[in-house]
Amino acid sequence: MTDTTLVIAPTILAGRHVRLEPLSHTHIPGLVAAAREDPTLYRWSTIPQGVMEMAQYVDTALGWREAGTALPFATVRVEDDLVIGSTRFFLLERWSWPAGHPLARRGGFDGCEIGYTWLAASATRSAANTEAKLLMLAHAFEAWGVHRVCFHTDVRNERSRAALERIGAQFEGALRAHRLATDLAPRDSARYSIVAAEWPAVRQRLQERLTARR
Repeated sequence: MTDTTLVIAPTILAGRHVRLEPLSHTHIPGLVAAAREDPTLYRWSTIPQGVMEMAQYVDTALGWREAGTALPFATVRVEDDLVIGSTRFFLLERWSWPAGHPLARRGGFDGCEIGYTWLAASATRSAANTEAKLLMLAHAFEAWGVHRVCFHTDVRNERSRAALERIGAQFEGALRAHRLATDLAPRDSARYSIVAAEWPAVRQRLQERLTARR
């Protein structure tokens, strides 16, 4: 049983390479430009290509934030303040701890998913994704105190699955007919997760990958 009514405070997650800013309508032109760099990258993800479509995408994300079920970001490159993509926390869970339990009144969440992550073509081979994952996972495990972060991707998306495995996410199995695919068919999803006990090793791996890129 979960409770997702906890108020989510928009926050900036800042690193050396990228800054994750609370998503807003001001990011729409930058997001459209980023998505149009190479639309062929998004075979397995539905990424809006026009201004109206992107505005609807942002409106949906902001609606989820207002409902307390998601925290969406625009991914901004630090060196030139260019919007290079987007990502979000969603399916935020607050478990129903018994009254009096030490975790019953804490201010964080117990579990969440990271997804809706995409980058412009020019940022795909940079440190952007690695650092964004480090920033988000650190926020989830260290600020919120979650027990689990999960990820889902189309089972056919080999690039995304390889990226999750590189950071140390564990494959849990495939969920059949889990979500709607980009080809408008029921999608089988590969499910990955990182649990709190694994976070120190994952954090070290991500930090080492960032150091190697400098």
